[in-house]
Amino acid sequence: MSTDKKTSAVLANKNVAKFGADVLVLGITPAEAKGGSPSVVSATDLPTDLAARLNKAAAALKLTGAPEEFHRLAGMDGIAADSVALIGLGKDADDEASRRAAGAATRQLAGAGHVAIALPASSTETLGAVAEGALLGAYSFDNFRSATKADRKAPVEKLTILNPQAREKSAQAALSRAVAVAAAVHGTRDLVNQPPSHLFPASFAESIRNQAKGRPVKVTVLDEGQLAKDGYGGLIGVGQGSSRPPRLVKVAYTPAKPAAHLALVGKGITFDSGGISLKPAAGMEEMKMDMAGAASVVQALFAVADLQLPVRVTAWLALAENMPSGTAQRPSDVVSIYGGRTVEVLNTDAEGRLVLADGIVAASEEDPDLIVDVATLTGAQMVALGNRVSAVMGDDDTRDKVVAAAKRAGEQFWPMPLPAELRKSLDSAVADISNIGERFGGMLVAGLFLQEFVGRVGAKRGADSASDDGAPRIPWAHLDIAGPAFNSGTPHGYTHKEGTGVSVRTLVALAEDLAGR
Repeated sequence: MSTDKKTSAVLANKNVAKFGADVLVLGITPAEAKGGSPSVVSATDLPTDLAARLNKAAAALKLTGAPEEFHRLAGMDGIAADSVALIGLGKDADDEASRRAAGAATRQLAGAGHVAIALPASSTETLGAVAEGALLGAYSFDNFRSATKADRKAPVEKLTILNPQAREKSAQAALSRAVAVAAAVHGTRDLVNQPPSHLFPASFAESIRNQAKGRPVKVTVLDEGQLAKDGYGGLIGVGQGSSRPPRLVKVAYTPAKPAAHLALVGKGITFDSGGISLKPAAGMEEMKMDMAGAASVVQALFAVADLQLPVRVTAWLALAENMPSGTAQRPSDVVSIYGGRTVEVLNTDAEGRLVLADGIVAASEEDPDLIVDVATLTGAQMVALGNRVSAVMGDDDTRDKVVAAAKRAGEQFWPMPLPAELRKSLDSAVADISNIGERFGGMLVAGLFLQEFVGRVGAKRGADSASDDGAPRIPWAHLDIAGPAFNSGTPHGYTHKEGTGVSVRTLVALAEDLAGR
């Protein structure tokens, strides 16, 4: 977390009305019938007279209970907390609604010291969602402020989740999970929010080394010399236009007797100018976020390690800076991806798939049970699904597993196809494949490109996936998070401006599925 002090969180089975805090957060639900009044709700039943006064106040303020509707009341008789915050829960009473409500509350209560959250949560899963949302909302990125830092409100300092289940082991486990997952999301946000002046391939790799200290993980970093020697042509080609050379970072978590091996590959373009195929100036400042895939896969791995899940997870971070210069790769250059397959570079702004190809081949060599790559890959993803819904492509079974994990985690991922007829558009006149193809369906074409580099099950060297020896490809899914990874608009729910940390929760849930939890 980027703040000076991390938000602490505890569970407590205490009387909601008598619990002392700076702010007590209660929920408000819409009227059950037209013309009715909204209702203030809590983790436990409130005294009848207190509930009546709160409902009267909500009606007088014309609150509706709509999702994320927020209003803060002064303290009142019968409540020990200094003030009361009402947060709309909406009509959809599911875990994600609770997660967003808790996050919207803590996000808007920045500056408060101690906040007690008393939203309804009858199950352990819902209680975990409330805790997770509250922690996700308590975030700020002030690393590069000096004169204006004092003007910013710090995140909530302490959270107490009030619930009758507080003393149960399952509730404590849910809180521990929420803390680990929120820390991973915040870690991803911190990396995405870093300016490219400070975050570049070498510094990114060093930050991961530092974060790995004290954790049961092994970090291996390949520098530009080793990448060139080993034939990682995608990373070398993309990074050769920058004065700050590329890196491939491998982070491995290997518990005893793992239930499965999950390989995660992340696109880590620390700044994407487009290279020689230069992007328009407008909006280019947001291209510091083009490493969100790499950030999310490594932070998800750290969460898995912190939770001690019995799943082997290996994260591959393909890091490069895509810049135009006299040494930059040119349209029509041919690069040789790790393992030898050649790619004609028709557009240097389609660079993410080149570094991912290197990473996918390297991951395939270890013959994992499942490969998932994560990338802010295409503008076509945003055209198709907008800025809050990510795309999933891959073999049907793996794609469906990812979608199911995402649904449970509360992230919006939509299954997309890989139409075989679009593959021909990637044919090259001079190389094995070109890096761009049909414009329409560009998100799907990018997925088809990556699919070509997924290794075969049981192969000693997964690099040459072009040769079909009859073995099936390793189960694989591609997550395109181009829009949802960075919030250019206003904050909402537990989501702040800029880096969002999307996909971390889905990846952790997927690892839990592989662990049988």
